[in-house]
Amino acid sequence: MKVYLDNAATTKIDPRVLAKMKPYYLRHYGNASSIHALGQENDLAIKACKAKIGQIFQANPDGLVFTSSATEANNFIIKGVMRANQEKGKHLIVSAIEHPCVLNSARELADEGYRVDYLPVDSDGLVKLDELEKMMKPETVLVSVMAVNNEIGVIQDIAKISELVHKKGAYFHTDAVQAIPYLNLDIKKLKIDFMSLSAHKFYGPLGAGLAFINPNIKIKPLIVGGGQENGLRAGTYNIPAIVGLTEALILSYKERTAYIKKVKALRDYFWTKIKQAIPEVYLNGSASKRTPNNLNIRFRRIEGEAILMDLSFKGIYVSTGSACSAQNLKVSATLKALGLDSADLNSNIRFSLGRYNTKAEIDYTVKCLKDTVKRLRQFTPIV
Repeated sequence: MKVYLDNAATTKIDPRVLAKMKPYYLRHYGNASSIHALGQENDLAIKACKAKIGQIFQANPDGLVFTSSATEANNFIIKGVMRANQEKGKHLIVSAIEHPCVLNSARELADEGYRVDYLPVDSDGLVKLDELEKMMKPETVLVSVMAVNNEIGVIQDIAKISELVHKKGAYFHTDAVQAIPYLNLDIKKLKIDFMSLSAHKFYGPLGAGLAFINPNIKIKPLIVGGGQENGLRAGTYNIPAIVGLTEALILSYKERTAYIKKVKALRDYFWTKIKQAIPEVYLNGSASKRTPNNLNIRFRRIEGEAILMDLSFKGIYVSTGSACSAQNLKVSATLKALGLDSADLNSNIRFSLGRYNTKAEIDYTVKCLKDTVKRLRQFTPIV
């Protein structure tokens, strides 16, 4: 049996999404920047996609910018807003558990002379609002806090954070990559100035991202060239990816209730079975304020990579944390921010469930996991 439990890293594309994309490879292949009919048809297709996305998020379609990924969108927003608003100040605040693309963008700005502060979290992974209030200064330009953490699935109180940030006169950005479809992201109601998404996290295509930009706030482009997206993001429009992202988003929210019910039931069943079968296992992050697809579990006295590899040989695919950091095997900044003991920082596995998982797969995984943990603990050097 093959079991894919790494849906927070990427998801299998929905066949209905792929079917929507195919005509734009084979028939409607014109460059949307061309003025002939074939090109203008695709220009209209882009506008239609933005209108549909705008309805989902209650967002101004003029503020939607298609990108190649959320990593690009985050780089664009963090660097673009800070560089364009230096007369307002040069102070940036990001949470300590942001995705590496946000943290590394912040470090790059620090190297350029900007002041960067890192907002701490508590042991559940929730940002400390009292610390945020203390950090805010008249010269603070932007605060970036992800809606849902990519490793531990913890949901932040975006409404309260946004309210505090705006009260202090700064702008607010949220990386909402892991929030679809778990959160209703009403941009107007939540007063979100900037937001980032990635289609492959919700059964859409790889290589398709989205940035929401408040049209009333200055921002510098990250990629310059032909002037697409009103000069904010140059490059030939990837029409199939844009159509795929839009369709995946529509389906995700249309089928949201049934989907959440399914993954939550499987996740809760999975966690119950693990606790019954394996001793010394602990949940990382808040148990209540987390997305229903996520289990980030600490297995005492075993290296997470050893568990991952053993499960992989058995056809079960999981991760130890952020897929974007998997190549360097560094200690997770998120788990470190939770205050875990040093002995526990590398003993974690992230299981992320999705649309195509079944109860039979969970039962098989628990059986294999029990055997893996028992065997590895027999010769572990960790006390």
